[in-house]
Amino acid sequence: MLQHYRPAVASRLMRYVQIDTQSDPQAQTYPSTGKQKDLSRLLVQELQAMGITDAEMDAYGYVYATIPATTAKKIPVLCFCSHVDTAPDCSGTDVKPILHQNYDGSAIVLPDDPAQVISPEKYPYLKEHIGKDIITASGKTLLGADDKAGVSIIMDFAQYLVHHPQLKHGAIKILFTPDEEVGRGTEKLDLVKLGADYAYTLDGGKLGSFEDETFSADAVTIQINGVIAHPGYAKGKMVNALKIAGEIIAGLPREYLTPESTEGRAGFIHPLRIDGLAEKATLEFLIRDFETANLQAHETILREITDQVVAAYPGATCHFVVLEQYRNMKAVLQQHPFTTAYAAEAYRRAGLPFITEPIRGGTDGSRLSFMGLPCPNIFTGMHAIHSKHEWVGVSDMERAVEALVHLVQVWEEKY
Repeated sequence: MLQHYRPAVASRLMRYVQIDTQSDPQAQTYPSTGKQKDLSRLLVQELQAMGITDAEMDAYGYVYATIPATTAKKIPVLCFCSHVDTAPDCSGTDVKPILHQNYDGSAIVLPDDPAQVISPEKYPYLKEHIGKDIITASGKTLLGADDKAGVSIIMDFAQYLVHHPQLKHGAIKILFTPDEEVGRGTEKLDLVKLGADYAYTLDGGKLGSFEDETFSADAVTIQINGVIAHPGYAKGKMVNALKIAGEIIAGLPREYLTPESTEGRAGFIHPLRIDGLAEKATLEFLIRDFETANLQAHETILREITDQVVAAYPGATCHFVVLEQYRNMKAVLQQHPFTTAYAAEAYRRAGLPFITEPIRGGTDGSRLSFMGLPCPNIFTGMHAIHSKHEWVGVSDMERAVEALVHLVQVWEEKY
């Protein structure tokens, strides 16, 4: 462990998760919800209280801050990034975090909803935390460790560097983003203002994991136009858009190409949202695969299902729109292998395993990498994200802080 390190990640996380920062995929504003700025403002205040004088939040809710270099060497500027928003999938309002000290290995019944049980049978990694502290929510909300665990780790890391100026490192940029969970985390980011050469997100899972590969991702929107008529006099006239939408959903594969049936490197078609009335309905889908070329194949399957269903309803029409979301960051990071090699060395110095694995999802790092800022992902200890069962290991967060401290020193030594 780090010398003279007084961990505060648990208390930080317990404090941060009580601030509702849920983002909204339907909003047209940026950030999508103003309440995300509530946490960003607090983070600026805490960074400034550490002595990081340039910490600020811009109009879009991004937090920028700099820890000055302590070396005379001219080395690349590193950025560490996490997002402040929580997922729309599960409520983030009135989160009540619970610190389970010295976890005994038994199933955890969440007090506000006893039907919510976090068990080692369902989450085997809990067994690695017997005798250690973990944090959960109370049963009615997600916890928000995704990604406030990452935020807490970066804040503890910043505090440690400020208090230990004898450690040699280059200039360090801190970045907290809004709206990552709705795919807009870098939309208004000012890369020139950030001024970094390489970055690492803190948005990963189990201890020792390191991720330099993500899904490639598209979004598909299908707008179905039916024909409306009074239901009492609709014979031979009405074409119900909702029924067409239902048949499209029902026509999707069940045993493959679904999130429920895939793992590893298999991609999927995921119906995310349905909205509308009998006259007009909208379907939204996520298309995911590690091989970018496979996205078009998945979209072709969806388009063929849609065309076949719509053709069976004379008078109906549809619009099929594909939007690129992000691409597998491996294509960029393999051109900068030292970003992974230096992290592996930092993990080794911290006595951690180094487990490289692909992310069945995306991070801000996906977009940042293609924007010219290569950005792999580091573990935080969070699990069961986007759900009421979300939990995080306190010791994993503390070890992530240790890994970051070693990482900045490795970068300094290599130049």
